[in-house]
Amino acid sequence: MADDLASWLRPATAEDWPEFLQAMVGAFGETPTGPYLDTPPPVAELDRSLGLWDRGRVVATSGIYSRVLTVPGAVVPCAGITWVTVAPTHRRRGVLTAIMRRQLTELHEQQREPVAALWASEYPIYGRFGYAPATARTELTGRTERLRLRPGTDLGTGRVDVVGEDAYRAAAPRLHESVRRFVPGNLARDDRWWDRLLRDEPEHRNGATARRYLLHTGDDGAVSGYAAYRLTAGWTDTGEADATLTVEEVRAASTPAYAALWQVLLSIDLVRTVRLRGASPADAIRHLVTDGRALTGPIRDALWVRLVDVDRALAARRYPAPIDLVIEVRDEVCPWNAGRWRLAGHPAGGYCGRTDLDPDLVLGIEELSAAYLGGTSLATLQASGRVTEVSPGAVTLAATAFGWPVTPWCPDEF
Repeated sequence: MADDLASWLRPATAEDWPEFLQAMVGAFGETPTGPYLDTPPPVAELDRSLGLWDRGRVVATSGIYSRVLTVPGAVVPCAGITWVTVAPTHRRRGVLTAIMRRQLTELHEQQREPVAALWASEYPIYGRFGYAPATARTELTGRTERLRLRPGTDLGTGRVDVVGEDAYRAAAPRLHESVRRFVPGNLARDDRWWDRLLRDEPEHRNGATARRYLLHTGDDGAVSGYAAYRLTAGWTDTGEADATLTVEEVRAASTPAYAALWQVLLSIDLVRTVRLRGASPADAIRHLVTDGRALTGPIRDALWVRLVDVDRALAARRYPAPIDLVIEVRDEVCPWNAGRWRLAGHPAGGYCGRTDLDPDLVLGIEELSAAYLGGTSLATLQASGRVTEVSPGAVTLAATAFGWPVTPWCPDEF
């Protein structure tokens, strides 16, 4: 039935947008607000959307953003899958399967992005289409009385200034483009994405202040770090200050710049609780403070990844340890990926091509996608019964080569 439905799917037009938006946002239990109720926002790519209309009503939506993803040692074009909804009246009819298959098939046939990624609203849905969580995130929370930088922390010789949005907007993108290339899972942000990120509508602040900004400048005058945060006022029953500092982003080109930004953030008056949203579980702040238990939070799955074309995706990334193995991939959704691939990689590059040689490893596309950014170990997946080792030692070799020194992390939802 999914094959029949695929022929009924079509891209939305600008005229369709108001109805398309209502169907999409309504499926998430939200009411659309903001300036883009009647016209698509600048980040929208309607030519890459898919909708299903039944008797003139939108009953399913989906879209793709053209993104650039950092992978171990490189960057690759990435299809950012988004807007995926199916109306409750059309569940269990193969609609989602039709959408997922058509997206992946078109990406392959057009030789566009070799990798797709998404944020999963529900965990069990997307694994059956080959997506797997490849990054994790947390919200770190702590009380300020326990948050002190370690004695002797190098703060450098630069300076930190409170700045307005214009100064921040002029400086932050260039620094972000530099630092994000070293962190697998990070996404490039062009002007459209920065504009979206910095939108600060009062109805979305939940009682907090407007966003505030810091810039760190080195002795040479170049911006070497930035931070964005908000304050939420609070008072105890006895009249003592109990404000909350919500830190939205801190990025820096060096450890001293990063530490100097945090020294300022932890010195803001009246604050008793600090929250760092969307943080990497390996964020350096946890190792910069004297009390390693002062910042805590649950770890959750974040960006999910799917290899669209195994050969192009594996050849695009780098491998910190040499690898030369034959991997047999199982992929029911994208049959062009199924079969045996010889992967030869090293720190300077990689090669992946078809082969008739016997496999060293056998695994599904979901498992290969989970390991792609270096955050999920193939040895862990083998221990879960999800990777089969044919050649002794192959899992150890592959797990080492697929790893990466920097923990993958994606702060950008889409």
